[in-house]
Amino acid sequence: MTEYGRGGGSEPWHPGDPLYGDQGWTAHQTQQAQVPYSGDPQQHYAHPQEPQYQQQYEGQYPQQYPEQGYDQQVQHPHQPMAQQPMAPQPLYDGSGGQGWDTGQGQYAAAAVQVDAYAVADPYAGADPYAQQAVAAYPGEAPDLYTTAEAYPPPTPPGLRHLEPEPVEEAPVEEPEEDFLAEGGRSDDGDEPPSRGRRAGGRAKGGKGGKQKKRSGAACLIAAVVIVGVVGGGGYYGYTYLKDRFGAAEDFAGEGSGETVEVEIPKNAGLGQMGRILKQAGVVASAQAFVDAANANPRGKSIQPGVYPLKKKMSAAAAVAVMIDPTKLNVLTVTEGMRNSKVYEAIDKKLGKPDGTTKDIAQREAKNLGLPAWAGNNPKIVDPLEGFLFPMRYDLSKDSTPESLLRQMVKNAADKYLEMGIEGKAKELGLENPLQVVTVASLVNAEGKNHDDFRKMSEVVYNRLKKTNDVTNQKIEFDSTYNYVKNQSEINFNLKEAQRFDNPYNTHFVKGLPPGPIGNPGADAVTATLNPDHGGWMFFVSVDGDKTTFTKTYDEHLKLVAEFQERQAQKKNGG
Repeated sequence: MTEYGRGGGSEPWHPGDPLYGDQGWTAHQTQQAQVPYSGDPQQHYAHPQEPQYQQQYEGQYPQQYPEQGYDQQVQHPHQPMAQQPMAPQPLYDGSGGQGWDTGQGQYAAAAVQVDAYAVADPYAGADPYAQQAVAAYPGEAPDLYTTAEAYPPPTPPGLRHLEPEPVEEAPVEEPEEDFLAEGGRSDDGDEPPSRGRRAGGRAKGGKGGKQKKRSGAACLIAAVVIVGVVGGGGYYGYTYLKDRFGAAEDFAGEGSGETVEVEIPKNAGLGQMGRILKQAGVVASAQAFVDAANANPRGKSIQPGVYPLKKKMSAAAAVAVMIDPTKLNVLTVTEGMRNSKVYEAIDKKLGKPDGTTKDIAQREAKNLGLPAWAGNNPKIVDPLEGFLFPMRYDLSKDSTPESLLRQMVKNAADKYLEMGIEGKAKELGLENPLQVVTVASLVNAEGKNHDDFRKMSEVVYNRLKKTNDVTNQKIEFDSTYNYVKNQSEINFNLKEAQRFDNPYNTHFVKGLPPGPIGNPGADAVTATLNPDHGGWMFFVSVDGDKTTFTKTYDEHLKLVAEFQERQAQKKNGG
């Protein structure tokens, strides 16, 4: 059976029913939840719940399910009861049968009792086929198809997948731009044949002409912007490609007459060097310098320092100057170098008269930063001797003799403090740290390598011992005699040296000289602090290259005889 309760027995839905399949879809058949009249042709009755029904039967029937909000309803003997917005209910079908059990038998029984009362039919005399307004059931959703804000009715199933026909719109004619005529006319006053009457009419109206003028100006501005963007991009693209793949910009020749001093810092790479040179105006581009340095086999051996270079040099010419150590504007104090030689080198590098730096050193010695333990012996010839630390010093246009001397003294004092010579002086049997520097200057003058330095310092310490009865505590180093004489001779008269009275001449006096005889390097100082401890007392270099050390005087005499014989052969041309 159906849920509409059509009368006795079950009956299929009528084909004309709007809910039967997909047939009969029209705009007026889309009404919501209309109830058919049982047993008659398709009629639609609504059962408004009017007040008289509620009053007439008020009190005769107890309200059902008040907690659920259902209102008391009555049913006309010939009209099916209005449906409630609830789960399917058992319905009376007129044949004594009962539908499915939904568990709401009370509500079904109340519906059956309504037939037992004779109730006046409020619908008597009314047109049964007239379209009646549909009353909303309690809790029912509003009809979305009959109000002003209603949704459009659903499309019939047969037309649901059809694409709507496109609506053709009248084409909008745009005014053509004509930069040769104003207001849509050519220079001779005739209408352009392609424009027609409409274009001419708009031009005459004035407004169209203004719009066309503005449109033409906008196109012109847009064209200028596009050209600018394309041109700018092209320029930068050309510049990038030129820098990336083109030859680097470079000068030609050895440069102009103007000379500039360029300082290359430590750990600088070729790229940084090139940028420094370009900024100074020496080379045209950093890349040109890098290319030239890479092309030169010695290009990567460029040392940091100050270089006197000319402006607008070719990159290759600049590299050629910078790989030549003699062109580097530096002053190098070598290990064991005497102060007298250092003073001469400073005067020469700075273009000062001879003796300028020596006079400053003697006059300003106490103001150049010497350690407190230095220069206390009144017999010292030069208080700065041993304190002009051996290394390379970069010169600049601001360099002066005094600034260089101060820098050298500071480097020496810092190095000696780092090596801890003050604390080790007593351990070595020396009187003060100055004597440590003095021993280091002796071994640096006599030896050739670190092994020589360690053995020679052992010789000095053994000869300084009071138990030394072989040399009677005399050091007897030829270098001390040469220092007094300001020379560097190997062959000199030994007997004359032994008679020459000078506190620095260890062939004449016992013990150490008053101060250093040169500027020892770090290697010599380290060896002095760590002697060999081999018991050596003598040494001699027979061939002028290798130094041989002995412990006894007899062994030493044999080596001396061999040395003298070799020297005689050289003198005679052998």
